[in-house]
Amino acid sequence: MDADEQVFESLPLSQDSFQVLWDSLEPELNGFDHLFSFASDVSLPTDNLLTPAASTVPTTSDYPGENGFQLRFQKSGTAKSVTSTFSTVINKLYCQLAKTCPVEVLVEKEPPQGAILRATAVYKKTEHVAEVVRRCPHHQQEDGKAESVHLIRVEGSQRVQYMEDPNTKRQSVTLPYEPPQLGSAHTTLLLNFMCNSSCMGGMNRRPILAILTLETPEGQVLGRRCFEVRVCACPGRDRKIEEENVSKAQSGANPTKKRKSTPTPVPSVAQAKKIKFASSADEDEVFVLQVRGRERYETLKKINAGLELLEKSQVRSKREVAGEPSRGKRRCGDKSDEGTD
Repeated sequence: MDADEQVFESLPLSQDSFQVLWDSLEPELNGFDHLFSFASDVSLPTDNLLTPAASTVPTTSDYPGENGFQLRFQKSGTAKSVTSTFSTVINKLYCQLAKTCPVEVLVEKEPPQGAILRATAVYKKTEHVAEVVRRCPHHQQEDGKAESVHLIRVEGSQRVQYMEDPNTKRQSVTLPYEPPQLGSAHTTLLLNFMCNSSCMGGMNRRPILAILTLETPEGQVLGRRCFEVRVCACPGRDRKIEEENVSKAQSGANPTKKRKSTPTPVPSVAQAKKIKFASSADEDEVFVLQVRGRERYETLKKINAGLELLEKSQVRSKREVAGEPSRGKRRCGDKSDEGTD
């Protein structure tokens, strides 16, 4: 009988029998303690579990926060020469493609060390808000930079980062917040918008909002400001028209529409009879008129054809009154072409 069989025979039939047996086994047989100890030392990654997913629909409400986060735009008026202008009436920025738009950032209380500024674009209307704002394919291909797909660019900083959220695929640009320089109350942020609002395959005339947030290095929002953006060829003109429409809508008047060139109407026969012809000395003289635009040229061509037809009709009427036959007709009784006996 070996040693293990002697241990089993000497154990009493009680609840303590298994514990005594377990303790009497050789160390190499009793290996579960090492297994449990190893499992307790293993730590599973919890970053994905603790990090919440980004919201599909970003918040667009203004939130100054404890730091009193504010934005201010330079006054540039509505002249045709301006490249960017901001309407406080509509809370809307009008700017040209790829032109610098200075935005002044103000805070009442300095944010914590390492705070960042983030700029994101979203669609304004409810039916489009879930869609990601992207740059049109045409302007992407023309741009050779690494951030060619981003609609919003930031100038004047070497620490700019262009990012895309892995969950929502929304694009944003960030840069560290810098306190105002000595003697200034604000920090200037230089924004560029790299597509027109009318670009096919991009915004396609859908209005957008720009969201600027002040955040901690961990991404916690300290303040938020939103404004509408229109990227167009004539920012001053478009701002003036839209402000006038808002003013008229508040007063109940009809809104102003963009002016379109209307073709000159062709005069009727009754109106054409009132036109005085030139003197007989100038009737046979030919004049050359330079006309801008195909539509206007076709209109004037029709008018000229109508005048020619009217002139022929008047000449025919005069001949009939004078008793002269019309061309190609003979007067009654004319036998000049009859044969003789």
